[in-house]
Amino acid sequence: MLSKYKEDAGARQAQGIPALPLSAGQVQELTDFLGKDREVRCQESPELVELLANRVEPGVAAAARVKAAWLEKVASGSVTTRTVSPEAAIAMLGNMGGGYNVAALIRLLEQDQVAAQAAQALKPLVKIYEAFDRVLALSASNIHARAVLESWARAEWFTRSPALPEQVDFQVYKVDGEINTDDFSPGNQAQSRADIPLHATFFGIRRFPGGVEQLDKMRRSGTLVAFAGDVVGTGSSRKSAVNSLAWHIGRDIPGSPNKRRGGLVLAGTFAPIFYATSRDAGVLPLECEVDAIKSGDRITLSLPAMTLTKADGTAIRVTPPPATLLDEYRAGGRLNLVIGKSLTKAACAALKVAEPTCFAVAESPRPRPGQQFTQAQKMLGRACGLPGVVPGMLCEPEMTTVLSQDTTGPMTVQELEELACLRFKADLYMQSFCHTAAYPKKVDLGRWELMRQAAIERGGVSLRPGDGVCHSWVNKMLLPDTVGTGGDSHTRFPVGISFPAGSGLVAFAAALGFMPLEVPPSVLVRFTGRRNPGITVRDMVNAIPYFAIKKDLLTVPKKGKINIFAGTILEIEGVDDLSVEEAFELSDASAERSAAACALALPPETVQKHMESNIRELKALVAEGYEDAEALKRRIASMEAWLARPELLRRDPNPEYRAVLEIDLAGITEPILACPNDPDDVKLLSEVAGTQIDEVFIGSCMTHLSHLLRVARLLNGAPYARSRIWIAPSTRLVRQTLQDEGCLSAFAQVGCRMEVPGCSLCMGNQARVMPNATVISTSTRNFDNRMGDGTRVFLGSSELAAVSGLLGRLPTVAEYMEAVGSLTA
Repeated sequence: MLSKYKEDAGARQAQGIPALPLSAGQVQELTDFLGKDREVRCQESPELVELLANRVEPGVAAAARVKAAWLEKVASGSVTTRTVSPEAAIAMLGNMGGGYNVAALIRLLEQDQVAAQAAQALKPLVKIYEAFDRVLALSASNIHARAVLESWARAEWFTRSPALPEQVDFQVYKVDGEINTDDFSPGNQAQSRADIPLHATFFGIRRFPGGVEQLDKMRRSGTLVAFAGDVVGTGSSRKSAVNSLAWHIGRDIPGSPNKRRGGLVLAGTFAPIFYATSRDAGVLPLECEVDAIKSGDRITLSLPAMTLTKADGTAIRVTPPPATLLDEYRAGGRLNLVIGKSLTKAACAALKVAEPTCFAVAESPRPRPGQQFTQAQKMLGRACGLPGVVPGMLCEPEMTTVLSQDTTGPMTVQELEELACLRFKADLYMQSFCHTAAYPKKVDLGRWELMRQAAIERGGVSLRPGDGVCHSWVNKMLLPDTVGTGGDSHTRFPVGISFPAGSGLVAFAAALGFMPLEVPPSVLVRFTGRRNPGITVRDMVNAIPYFAIKKDLLTVPKKGKINIFAGTILEIEGVDDLSVEEAFELSDASAERSAAACALALPPETVQKHMESNIRELKALVAEGYEDAEALKRRIASMEAWLARPELLRRDPNPEYRAVLEIDLAGITEPILACPNDPDDVKLLSEVAGTQIDEVFIGSCMTHLSHLLRVARLLNGAPYARSRIWIAPSTRLVRQTLQDEGCLSAFAQVGCRMEVPGCSLCMGNQARVMPNATVISTSTRNFDNRMGDGTRVFLGSSELAAVSGLLGRLPTVAEYMEAVGSLTA
């Protein structure tokens, strides 16, 4: 085992990255070896002990189970070895975070010879969960258990952690302009995301080539490094982006091989999901006047005043951060702090003592008498057991539905293991395989099984490769007026509300059944009037930035960017004529507005029809043997209960919004497109007509069956398309209907390339368009290099994409209207 480990470690060292953590099998071999304690093997023992101590992932990973079981035997004396003493075994158990080690340490509390050491190992741990009840029970007669309980009540896990320094000196590495998560964590390298050091080698490889080498050079000089950018973290909700950033600016985490935390990131504006994920991961994000900073600057951060000063004495304006930010950083991340404070609160309640005053207290506004609430504020309020919530309020809403997809899923599994989650507390957890099903790499097959087992074993639902897009499926499982989250930035429920997040917070929400949230303000978009012929829901999507720009609520340039929607809840009215599937296009695209969430005001009868259809489809999943069947049956029962009383929350007459944007649909007389390469850069078709189109993509979560039926009618009998057209049905059910209706033949006759139901080109992690192509796509976003290297991507409706593909260019308004006129003839 050791020989093979060294060989593999050498191969990775040649790539400049550390060895992989030990597997369960390797830990078993290692502990068997140490347990035999043969003299002839003693020369390897110190190295093996080092591997056991520092190269096994914490929590409830399989390797952690083997490690904890063996260390408990050593600590209790049932296994004797000269290489690991009982005291050393307990110390190692105390450095395993939470999970199997907690149960072992609690059992050791009952063994007189080691109880005191076990108590000392338990005191700094916070991922205790249900095991708290066992410690509480023991504390009635066990002085060591009592001491542990009292330590938790005093929050010694926090107060005895290393204090933050008064000031931090660092050097800046700055990238001008907007940096999205694909720049930090390229989608076409998604297969390596769970291997943080390997994935971090692709950090900035296209957006800022040479950045890894420059960061490494700064670090090797002994300098702390801060990353800076004008706009940081837009795009997908990839914790892998933060993981890679932390790998290059952070520090190793004791007991967590191949993970780092810490470091400082500066931005003029943060995308809300990236900002939250940074806080969760123990990175310190500060919004500041980055225009005054350039790469190479040496800056001092003074704590706790939170001021930045350049070496020449120039002060840099800092946006006041949340009051709890430094506590979060000291605790190793926001989630650690939340878990620890919950433990302390429980211990204080059990001991009937006052809670300690060592934590920073954030202001949390409360609703005033007669407070008027928006629709979203009422939904969040219900999830918190309140009539409503208000902006800035700190709350912990119940998570009813949690989504995991396959490119972030392996990281979510790691986070679940580190959180010591053996059973989901969220009512429904769904795992999909939509990002990798079409063209799986060899390593994907193993990851699929890992994610499937992780979901089902904890009581979640696992879809199957080829089923289709995660959002199209999770939307079939939603309960009205409930709250959820997902490890994909487009987890934007059309029914209820969702706050997408990085994989760490998604795992937290699934494991504990709630998530910490500071309520964002709301922006209301109200559609009035009726759509003109030829104007689609996708044109409504693009109308939001189009009219926001006209109202000076949004700007396209990144420097000094204005975006009224950033970090808000986008609430949308005036969509009573849309189906739930159509309305999802609007909530889905709130991600491109950098909104934190979206809430749609739909009529009860529309939602009722949607729910009735969904129940039939979920019952079919149960009949087809999908697991966990009990989770599906439980959700079906909840949906049927809602149908028995189909009521929806509605806003009060006069709630407060950050802004109100009214859009008269009658004033939109031609399609609106997002232009290369920015979803905010929207123009009328007449402004870009005639642009050559090389490739067309019709698919992604922004499409549904009715889109593809209309596309089939447009293409049926047409001459061979001048552009290459890719078509990806959103689900296998949609594909089956297309086949039954003869649409596949219409697609084939004009040369369309049919894709496996799923994400296809949208993420660009598998199939890609040809380099430097000009594309029109129905997908969600059009960031540089996402769909293909050097591509220029327009975003528009399925109908416009189909017409453009036939012509090989963007049509004139007249050509488009003539073509789509046949759909209503």
